[in-house]
Amino acid sequence: MDINKREKKEQWISGIDTILFDLDGTLTDSGAGIMNSVRYALRKFGRDVESLEELRVFIGPPLAEQFQSFCKISAEESVKMVEAYREYYSDRGIFENEVYPGLIPVLESLKQQGKKLAIATSKPEKYARMIAEHFGFSQYFTFIGGALMDGRRTKKSEVIEYVLETCGETDRNRVLMIGDRDYDIIGAREAGIHSMGVLYGYGECSELEAANAEVIVETPEEIEEVVKCY
Repeated sequence: MDINKREKKEQWISGIDTILFDLDGTLTDSGAGIMNSVRYALRKFGRDVESLEELRVFIGPPLAEQFQSFCKISAEESVKMVEAYREYYSDRGIFENEVYPGLIPVLESLKQQGKKLAIATSKPEKYARMIAEHFGFSQYFTFIGGALMDGRRTKKSEVIEYVLETCGETDRNRVLMIGDRDYDIIGAREAGIHSMGVLYGYGECSELEAANAEVIVETPEEIEEVVKCY
């Protein structure tokens, strides 16, 4: 990195005081629950896949849109698939999940440093709050924001705007969005805030680079290291 680019990065990172976290693939490894729920929905409508790995594409993007793309179905049909998905997810899939190792100490440290933390997820807010409470990390977040159950506010930039407004954030140059997929990085850019991609989740480095993530880290511990080192 040339000197000018490094200085610019040091300048904006040192000014960050609010950090938004994605949920799936960033705070928790939610793959099993999501993919099992998708398979349940597919089977209910007479579809299936040979391997659960084919369903990894459902981790991150808005669910209805992904059903449309994956199954080549209409928006109306995708709504029915989401309803079927939730039959399994709300009962079992939501807890087929775990917090990434090393993440809780990072949240504790950032909180102690005086950073304001919030969650911005395309998952329904109802489920996001249930997960945060169940796995014991809701205490670290000022606010947990997500989509509505009726399918509104699923686009990441819309969720970010909602969280920023609710938290009363007006200086966007002091806000950082952390996520594992390009949707998180693109949403951050559209909302005019900074972005960090993580590689321990479900996104690839090439995906995050193509979305122009300003910083990319490999582990939860590196999140704290990057924020602290400047």
